Amino acid sequence: MRFNISLLLAVAASLPPSASARPSTPLASLAAASKRAFISKTKSDDSAPSTAAAIAAATAKDVIQLLSGGDTLESQPLSQAPVPPDLDRNLDAIADAPLIADIELLSNMLAEVVKKENPVVYDLYTRFRQHGMDRAANPDDPEQISFEEMKKLAVDISPRDGLGVMKTFSIALNLVNAAEVHHRMRLVRENEKVEGMMEHIGPLPMVEDSIRGTMELLLEEDGVDPEKIFERLTTQKCEIVLTAHPTEVNRKTILRKYRNISELLAYLERPDLHPFERAESLNQLRGIIAAIWGSDEIRRVKPTVQKEAAGGNAVIESVLWDAVPSYLRKLDAQCRVTLGRKLPVDTAPIKFASWIGGDRDGNPNCTPEVTLEVVTHQRLRAAKLFLNELNELYSELAMSSRFSKELVELAASVEESDDNIERYRRVLGHLRKRLVRTVKDCEAKLHHINDSAVQFTSLEHAFGALAGWEDVEPIVKAQELLAPLRIIYNSLVETGFELVADGHVSDIIRRVAVFGMTLVPLDIREESTRHTLALDAITRHLGIGSYKEWDEAARLSWLQSEINSRRPLFRIRDITANTLGLDPDERKTLMVSKVASELEPESLGAYVISQANTSSDVLAVIFLQKQFGMATV
Repeated sequence: MRFNISLLLAVAASLPPSASARPSTPLASLAAASKRAFISKTKSDDSAPSTAAAIAAATAKDVIQLLSGGDTLESQPLSQAPVPPDLDRNLDAIADAPLIADIELLSNMLAEVVKKENPVVYDLYTRFRQHGMDRAANPDDPEQISFEEMKKLAVDISPRDGLGVMKTFSIALNLVNAAEVHHRMRLVRENEKVEGMMEHIGPLPMVEDSIRGTMELLLEEDGVDPEKIFERLTTQKCEIVLTAHPTEVNRKTILRKYRNISELLAYLERPDLHPFERAESLNQLRGIIAAIWGSDEIRRVKPTVQKEAAGGNAVIESVLWDAVPSYLRKLDAQCRVTLGRKLPVDTAPIKFASWIGGDRDGNPNCTPEVTLEVVTHQRLRAAKLFLNELNELYSELAMSSRFSKELVELAASVEESDDNIERYRRVLGHLRKRLVRTVKDCEAKLHHINDSAVQFTSLEHAFGALAGWEDVEPIVKAQELLAPLRIIYNSLVETGFELVADGHVSDIIRRVAVFGMTLVPLDIREESTRHTLALDAITRHLGIGSYKEWDEAARLSWLQSEINSRRPLFRIRDITANTLGLDPDERKTLMVSKVASELEPESLGAYVISQANTSSDVLAVIFLQKQFGMATV
């Protein structure tokens, strides 16, 4: 087994040092002092030295003891570097005191696990780390021997122990990242509490390159009309595309664990935590770190396209599904504060798309059948997610009076419902049945695609009976769900329940506006040469020449003539059955257009033609889309 020794030596010096042992200071005092020091950064008064001295007296070891009830390692902590002598004059370092405490907390928990599982690896890790920090403290010292000691240690290490040391360094660095994620948000919150910033408090953080910072700069420095800013904000579209890069080897289960660590660090800062709750949270941290140590952090087998798409869906479900409406609520509140206008509830300045399952350029595993399966899975996940949301909303909206005229008419159009008085529930119950039908249809389609049963955890009897889903139509387009939800929202506002409307109802509407009934539209990507070869096979089969050998003028003339023609150049069933005798790759290229023509327009995003150099490269795609019955511009 070979090791990257240079990487091992470089990483050993990379972890930040912690404070050395000093008299104990309570965690609350440390946090409060850190906040005062952070604020004093802009005050320049005489109180800073005393505040800094108070923080310098606190140590990470003391914080560990306080957080864990005195249960710490008997050995010294992994980070041994002393506090810089000018710490009490370095306000930036003081502001990072809570970060140092978090890193030390996580480092000691990792040390507990490593020392218990493999004392040899623990000893090697601490020695490498100490040598690295010694060298980093005096990099220009000609008498510094730490680097030579690290090289000697690396030469004598066994392959198994070397793997363990590298894994420990990797986990330690990721734990630092998790702590820094939490600390960045901590600093943003503290920054808004600085004297002179209180008048700028708002839902979104005051960062110059953010939406809030941009709005305030435009208003205060450029004198732009608030109405113009509001109009641009409500009409802009920012599309973020999800991809599955072939070099991404980190497992999503491990990434989720590090995210949980950041969230637990934030939870531990709550001032009202009961000692038992704090102890439970610390045990959760220990358990997560132990699970990471016992897991393989990278994929050993290349995932299929379907698994890559499932990973993209997991990002949406675990992060974006809650983050998007949360952000849009804050944006709405910021618009009210800064611009004096309420953001329309269905405004979606952020959109998402995906290449996973549609990017065929250089990926032979992304077949037309895989594209169809990925899109169907996305529709299935969207239907289930919205079904869960409507189940919750059904339990919330139990009003039995005060409805708008439009809502009364919508409720009257619903047949066979037991909710005769609670009309919001009557409408929602019908939508839930339609979503169940959508789920069932997607499952049946997936069963047909891959000939394997897809298990569905039935929600038909949750929050009221949903029997009768067979008699309703599935929800295919986002507007079919969005329109009745808008009527419910408007009815609540008109009848005095605006606070209710601005809660869960608004969140669901925003999710529909952003994600639709497909979660993300799928972009199709194909290399232009593939289209050329497919058309060349067709023209040669029809006996009209070789499209590949035609010059650009001949290609454009022929393509324009065929696009304007009312007759098809070939029959779709001949492509499906391959009666033309096409090469498998040529047939795949044509079948992509066939699959795309069978999907709902909302399921598709852009068609990306890589290596497109001429006008005919674009017209070739338009021609194929027309041949398979898709509308062309």
